[in-house]
Amino acid sequence: MSSVHQTTVHSMRKELTTRQQELLDFLKITQSQTGVMPSTREIQAHFGFASQTAAMSHLRALEKKGVIVRLAGKARAVIFPEELEREEIVDIPLYGSIAAGMAEATEEEKEGCISIDIASLGIPRNSRTFALKVRGESMIDAHICDGDTVILEFREPRHMDIVAALIDGETTLKRFIMEKGRPYLRAENADFPDLLPARELVVQGVLVGLLRSGRM
Repeated sequence: MSSVHQTTVHSMRKELTTRQQELLDFLKITQSQTGVMPSTREIQAHFGFASQTAAMSHLRALEKKGVIVRLAGKARAVIFPEELEREEIVDIPLYGSIAAGMAEATEEEKEGCISIDIASLGIPRNSRTFALKVRGESMIDAHICDGDTVILEFREPRHMDIVAALIDGETTLKRFIMEKGRPYLRAENADFPDLLPARELVVQGVLVGLLRSGRM
């Protein structure tokens, strides 16, 4: 980042309100810990805002002050200005589709590659990542819709991560829950039940990014 740009951003940050600085810190910490920016719903819940519209208003205020950039068509709508200068496009394999509904048997077969900006996702270049097309609506309350493409990383899951998982021989996309030492899968749609493994639960990848349908 140039010294001029650094000075400009530093000057703007001095003008942030206490709440704006708290939100900026939350964005950075969440991205650092999870690899993705928090959703407006997560921002709303964290700060106790009355609505997601309030969260969006605070994001717009940060954008006006130059400390974040909101980009249409990116895997995540919010990035930091310094990331614009270190964008790096990489190709990752696309392994067919995954059910975001009831689990179902699938065969992993590479269908090509997709190009992504790893800087906007906060993914290290050496990460082992892959992509899957989403089929179904069990994750719509997490803003993951039928036709979207999820970017996943091969790593150990944490409680509340969204994962692609093999449960009793069938694959599905769900939220990983660890309760009293026992893992299970939870949908983000009240119409779908929790999935408890009878024999096995193997996490195949952890969500690190999302590409909206029609924006690839």
